[in-house]
Amino acid sequence: MAFPQAAAGTQGARRRLALLSLSLLGLSLLSSAPARAEVPAPPAASAPAEAVDQSLSPECRVPGSKLYTLARLKAVKAALKEKRPVRVLSIGSSSAGLGASASYPVKLENALEQALPDVQVDVEARGLPGEVASGAGERLRSMVAEVEPDLVVWQVGTNDALARVDIEAFGEALEDSVKWVKSHDIDIVLIDPVFTERLAEDAYYTEMVRTVQDVARREAVPLVHRYAAMRYLSTRGTTEVHMLGRHFRLNDLGLRCMAEHATRAITLSLLQPDAAKLDASKTDGSKTDTPKTDTPKADAPKAEPNQAGAAPLDPAQTGTPGSAEKPAPPKQP
Repeated sequence: MAFPQAAAGTQGARRRLALLSLSLLGLSLLSSAPARAEVPAPPAASAPAEAVDQSLSPECRVPGSKLYTLARLKAVKAALKEKRPVRVLSIGSSSAGLGASASYPVKLENALEQALPDVQVDVEARGLPGEVASGAGERLRSMVAEVEPDLVVWQVGTNDALARVDIEAFGEALEDSVKWVKSHDIDIVLIDPVFTERLAEDAYYTEMVRTVQDVARREAVPLVHRYAAMRYLSTRGTTEVHMLGRHFRLNDLGLRCMAEHATRAITLSLLQPDAAKLDASKTDGSKTDTPKTDTPKADAPKAEPNQAGAAPLDPAQTGTPGSAEKPAPPKQP
């Protein structure tokens, strides 16, 4: 009887060993199986990227918020109403008329005439290579007396930054010159410094850019954000190499884009309502706070600030050029 008991014990041991092996195999399979991935949460909805301004050439397209700050241009409006040529004085280093920059006045003139059909635009370039704001301001009085412009387009800040001009002195010189131009019933548009990767993190250079922006804001004059526009383009197909040549001077493409950008800022600024219209909309209780957009007139620029691709403007930035008083002739300095 001992043998059957031994056999039964042996069979029980084998059964227990088989169960243990199955348990170990199951544990092995569980440990080697990949962890079950949890269903990821849907990504948070990100704000849609701002559309670029489709009115510009493909290689020059940037969003409106990186292209311009708008303000009224009363003298140019008056010239349009009187149906006479618009006289533009262009100053700044890229208006110097040397090398590729020699074509800039022509590019700006052509771009403005294309944006303002049936309007003759005469661009006079009087820039000097390497000229800083204080020097240009000193010459500005004689240039204005000679050209008698309706509009001054001033590329400013790059040479001052490269020369390490004191920023406070630069800001004062620029603001004084802008005030002098405005006091003679002449419009002015500022263009801030060029963008370059080498100085993108330079605190002094970026402060110079901000100073130009601050002056434009305080004096309520249009500003072309050349620095922001070129920085945006440098991350797209049009890189810094495409736009900037030697010694921080714009090459042919850079000058063409700048002419288009300046033209866009000018034409949209011409759509700004006159101060009288804004005051009337605020004081008349029967009207809403949003100025009504006028019916386009024949002498208005063919620019549509709310067209597809352009940066959306707030209600105070819409309207059609209205009548403006005839500016007094420039006073002799």
